[in-house]
Amino acid sequence: MKHLTIGYLSTMYHTSHIIKAERWIEHEMTMTPAWKLFPTGPAMLEAFANSTIDIGYIGLPPAMIGIAKGLPIICIAGGHVEGTVMIAPDSFQSHDERTSIEQVLKQFRGKKLGTPTRGSIHDVIIRNLIEEKAEEIDITNFSWADLIPEALENGTLAGAVGTPPLAVICKKECATKIVVPPSSLWPYNPSYGIVVRKELFMNKNILETFLLLHERASNLIREQPLTAAAIVAKEIKVVDSAFIIEVFSVSPKYCASLPAPYKKSTMAFVPVLTRLGYITKPLTADDVFDSSIITAVHPGQEHYSHPGRLAP
Repeated sequence: MKHLTIGYLSTMYHTSHIIKAERWIEHEMTMTPAWKLFPTGPAMLEAFANSTIDIGYIGLPPAMIGIAKGLPIICIAGGHVEGTVMIAPDSFQSHDERTSIEQVLKQFRGKKLGTPTRGSIHDVIIRNLIEEKAEEIDITNFSWADLIPEALENGTLAGAVGTPPLAVICKKECATKIVVPPSSLWPYNPSYGIVVRKELFMNKNILETFLLLHERASNLIREQPLTAAAIVAKEIKVVDSAFIIEVFSVSPKYCASLPAPYKKSTMAFVPVLTRLGYITKPLTADDVFDSSIITAVHPGQEHYSHPGRLAP
């Protein structure tokens, strides 16, 4: 296998940007990678279905939807947890002020919240909360999250649920704030993992080396955030290092491992995805995860709950 096609998202804290910018695959795997950018995880599933990508940086709920539909893919590593945040203008009170998510949501009764595509982890989390709390709140899904700030600014949306980068962008462009932090929306939620076509297990040495690079980039974000931010800023060219440092700090829980809490939080999505109509087939942890390679690559303690340097 000489070529590797990797699906990735614009999300700034994914290790894809560092590995791509530093050309680690070319230098250390002597392979030619093709990087394909997708607007959302659900869009990436179509590429997996067509076998046009080998590896994907994707939220676990979209991957689970694909697995339940019969896609021969599986998660072989983690990446980050608690990457979903709720934002709104300063006129709305935050979770700290209202003391509960239920009280926060009441402020949005009869209003609209924006979130990425149906089936994305952000969409699933907020729809589940709205259903649990029996609130009458409309959800508007966006195929490109980049359109959410404009909708907030012109008043089409009262708030939004999405990634830390979205929270930082909207803070600067729309004067919004975080009203529910990531840890309160869904503790330990698997904001993204590394998913591969099962066929690639014929080349386990390739997957092992890729995960070594993924872990190295995760460690760089945790231990040397200034260096990591400079690399990402140079690669994506739309924001500076200070912006990316702020993104890193919204939810600084980066690691490549697949510890029990990561899996448990992921599997808690199964009844939610079923109730919301996204899947009809029950899934087990073995359907979703294969930990054999990451266990060899990352045998030590997970870093999600031990983030290291939280400031540059």
